[in-house]
Amino acid sequence: MPGENLSRDEAGERAALLSVDGYEVDLDLRSAVGDAGGEPRTFRSRTMIRFRCSEPGSASFADLIAPSVTAVTLNGEQLDPSAVFDGTRVALDGLAAENVLTVDAQCAYSRTGEGMHRFVDPEDGEVYLYTQYEPADARRVFANFEQPDLKAPYRFRVTAPEGWTVWSNGAGTPEETDGGAPAGQGREGRTWNFAETKPISTYITCVVAGPYHYVTDSYRRTFEDGTELEIPLGAMCRKGLARHFDADDVFLVTKQGLDFFHDHFDYPYPFGKYDQAFVPEYNLGAMENPGLVTFREEYIYRGRVTRAAYERRANVILHEMAHMWFGDLVTMGWWDDLWLKESFADFMGTFSMVEATRFTDGWITFANNRKTWAYRADQLPSTHPVTADIRDLQDAKLNFDGITYAKGASVLKQLVAYAGRDAFLEGARRYFKRHAYGNTTLKDLLSVLEETSGRDMATWSASWLQTSGVNALTPEVTVSAEGRITELAVIQTDSTSRPELRPHRVAIGLYRLQDGELARYARAEADVADARTVITELTGEEAPALVLVNDDDLTYCKIRFDANSLDTLRDHLGDITDPLARALCWAALWSMTRDALLPASDFLTTVLRFAGRESDIGVVQMVHAWAQFALTHYVAPDRREEGARLLAEGALRELRDAPPGSQQQLTWARFFAEVASSEADLQLVDGLLNSTAKIDGLEVDQELRWVLLSSLAAHGVADEHRIAAELSRDDTASGKRHQVRCLASRPSAAVKAQDWARVVEADSLSNALVEATVAGFEQPSQRELLAPYTGKYFDMLERVWEERSIQIAMITVRRLFPALQDSQETLDMADAWLESHTELAPALRRMVLESRDDLARALRAQQCDTVAG
Repeated sequence: MPGENLSRDEAGERAALLSVDGYEVDLDLRSAVGDAGGEPRTFRSRTMIRFRCSEPGSASFADLIAPSVTAVTLNGEQLDPSAVFDGTRVALDGLAAENVLTVDAQCAYSRTGEGMHRFVDPEDGEVYLYTQYEPADARRVFANFEQPDLKAPYRFRVTAPEGWTVWSNGAGTPEETDGGAPAGQGREGRTWNFAETKPISTYITCVVAGPYHYVTDSYRRTFEDGTELEIPLGAMCRKGLARHFDADDVFLVTKQGLDFFHDHFDYPYPFGKYDQAFVPEYNLGAMENPGLVTFREEYIYRGRVTRAAYERRANVILHEMAHMWFGDLVTMGWWDDLWLKESFADFMGTFSMVEATRFTDGWITFANNRKTWAYRADQLPSTHPVTADIRDLQDAKLNFDGITYAKGASVLKQLVAYAGRDAFLEGARRYFKRHAYGNTTLKDLLSVLEETSGRDMATWSASWLQTSGVNALTPEVTVSAEGRITELAVIQTDSTSRPELRPHRVAIGLYRLQDGELARYARAEADVADARTVITELTGEEAPALVLVNDDDLTYCKIRFDANSLDTLRDHLGDITDPLARALCWAALWSMTRDALLPASDFLTTVLRFAGRESDIGVVQMVHAWAQFALTHYVAPDRREEGARLLAEGALRELRDAPPGSQQQLTWARFFAEVASSEADLQLVDGLLNSTAKIDGLEVDQELRWVLLSSLAAHGVADEHRIAAELSRDDTASGKRHQVRCLASRPSAAVKAQDWARVVEADSLSNALVEATVAGFEQPSQRELLAPYTGKYFDMLERVWEERSIQIAMITVRRLFPALQDSQETLDMADAWLESHTELAPALRRMVLESRDDLARALRAQQCDTVAG
């Protein structure tokens, strides 16, 4: 990745010097269909940029990552490409007040999900293209000024193979001619012209091209003043997925979201049409390109899934829609303020989903899932304030994390309570109108919120946006001989090296057991800002069986319990009547397990007792993931075998007891397959796969077949021939990814060596197949087999970081860390590497440091479990 980085200082200097009036981008993608000579590498990209310079005579540069440049013209003067282009930048000297730059280049197709990604469907041989740029990969497709604060309108012109359709941010119209193939190329094609966009940043421009299956609809809205708005809607996927594509549900959520945002933002959707493309081998969950949102195609479900999967998709659709205002219309000036789009979209995605769709219990998922992600990220040594210090693009890439998304969203949820819902939404409305098509910083947002709420936003921001770390809130209860509360206090702590006590608005719930239910009988809201705060409103109440601090999930904190409450949860967690309170307790117990305050074996016992009684299927799935992680990393080594046996027994019991055909049955079937390890368990997994065993109501569809086969492969029961036979049943892009993962999971030294070489030594796999390979490579049952790769991991880090794209490097560095070699020796090796590589790229060091911290946490949790055992 040498030469590809861009620093904040460089971007600031360029923004002070230049302003961009417009782009005209002409792409010729006919080469995408390939030649007999092999897979195509490049396509032609011709860009004209009109821009102004505030200091005529100055020098600057344009960004472009391309194998070659054919021609560069600046203000009518032809420049020598070999003299001005270094592979990543085009040098621009002697700028005039008004400038026209034209760059004609051969840009590369991507297999890594960055830039112009090219995918060949193994099912039918069709080729599909799409772009993905965030944070700075538009320069892989056309020459530009690649930073968010140099916004401009764009006109795209794209020539594609005959029979394809092309989409971009603006509405497209195909020309009647064949596109005029360049001399010697000889391919027929068709050219599409796209309407000029509004001023937007480079990273949210987009092109999608290929024989996609495309469905249309429309959204209509009449506003109070009588004006009407019609938005053409479109949704697309590969032809091979068309039979699974439930576009009607996608359009339903889309229309509900547009209604919600129009109701609350008082700013009509500003980007014309609204297409949504579900694309293969996508690096992200989705991307908010205005007028052409892109999603990973895994949101099209090939088999039966639970309600939680549809809720997740709805949340992502609405998250990206919120970006049309927070991020696209108004954009952060630099990646320091990435939260100005991602935190808001994460919060508004759930807010709109709960209020506008059928997923009215979305705050439970938010509390149990998103905030758990934030709590983990906020306890890493790399934690940072929500408003981060982003020095360069590598920093930016790593800051799409649990702090920027989930902590930021959690803090915004608090802000709504602090400022008031109406004041918050009015602030958003003023923010959009005041800064439309512009760029902002933290100060711009806080100023409008101060106007609308009358609150001191600077103080609030200093505590919540400009500091890092998470507080723990613990109840301290004193009870009289008569069984009444004489004092209830909340103790606030911060375990970071620089303690920060924050102002929390919390609800404290008191719960008692009655008729077999654990229900709330008293509640008080209070401001908790000090190390110890007495909640006077609860004095004199009946002594509780459970005290739940942060009831209703009003603030961002780790919940702790007093001894009596913890005892109650061990026996009665499943008796809590309120699903949100139950989810908060599950998350709190998991947090205590991670912090080595609760033995991991105790957590597994709680899972075995109560997960089967959990009604919220999303919570069940989250608890399953935690249980597997605890067994793999936190249970003491000498207790793992027994823990695995008990977990598999419990999973099978719940599977057999679940209502036939229910989503609970499906969830427990998947979990059983994932934790099965004994000969008897694997025989049942095998029987379910080959139909010699049956559980009433359980439909073993193709996706569940791959889950079952993956378990068998990891334990050496299914060989490559059986895996190949399964691929013949499902010879699709999805099937290929499953096959690669199953092959990599086999317990063979030869297999591990081959897959290590494919990922680390070679550079031939797509991003999706790299992900599948590393997912299969690391198996908890194969610790001894993987031990030789510990030293190899640390030896390969620098080379992989230097030679691979940042996306592939990130996958490799994070996923191949030897976390299963959970010993002090491995921790010492990580420390030694960090100490001897202090001058390396901060982004690489950050990933190794985070993995090292996870390993240290695992060792502490294992020690806690050992002592308890």
